[in-house]
Amino acid sequence: MIALWSPEEERVAGLRRAAGVTVTADRVLRYLGSTRNIVGCVLALVGFGAHFLGLAGTFWPVVVVGLYGVGALLAPPDRVRLAVSHAEVETTALRADLEALLRKVDGSQRFPEDVRARLGGLADVLGGVLGRAEVLTTSPDHLHIVSQTIRDYLPSSLESYANLPRAYALTRGADRERSAHEELLAQLDLLDAKMHEVAQAVHRGDEQALRDQGRFLRDRFGRSGLDLDP
Repeated sequence: MIALWSPEEERVAGLRRAAGVTVTADRVLRYLGSTRNIVGCVLALVGFGAHFLGLAGTFWPVVVVGLYGVGALLAPPDRVRLAVSHAEVETTALRADLEALLRKVDGSQRFPEDVRARLGGLADVLGGVLGRAEVLTTSPDHLHIVSQTIRDYLPSSLESYANLPRAYALTRGADRERSAHEELLAQLDLLDAKMHEVAQAVHRGDEQALRDQGRFLRDRFGRSGLDLDP
């Protein structure tokens, strides 16, 4: 017997799958930023340096992997923080507002598939940025842009479009360069481009943290043949 799901059951299942992907992605991001991964990467880079200097022999891949494992095992575990930081409070609220907006769009029949696709891509970028709460909140300007995008710019554009009759939204009038549908897509593209700029800034902050950790390790244990500095 073939079980057929209703549209509502399919939508709920999709949300659950998306939630599972989000949890997995958050765990991966936390590990990538952990002390264990950073120390392991630094020691693996030392192994690469030894290979380029001709010190690791033909078994250099094993040396690199072994050094990463040693670094990951010997590095002190990340400190447990039970107190919720201001950054986490702010970004958790923003994430909840974004998810509420996406649910409203998902439950509406007024948005074409191309709009939903653009919105999904933009939501992925926003989710990645919000996942780096501590880095994001060190830049008030970037945090303000993200907040305004989720709570003002994005819902205002979508709401204005949803209140138009479908036929009117898809029609390009003689006095208009583009239809309302084309205008909404253009606005979503602008927001997406800006959020990618913010994401790049956040990643640069993560890279700087990695470089700072590398300097600390070299000062503590001695400089290696491979330097992270340009």
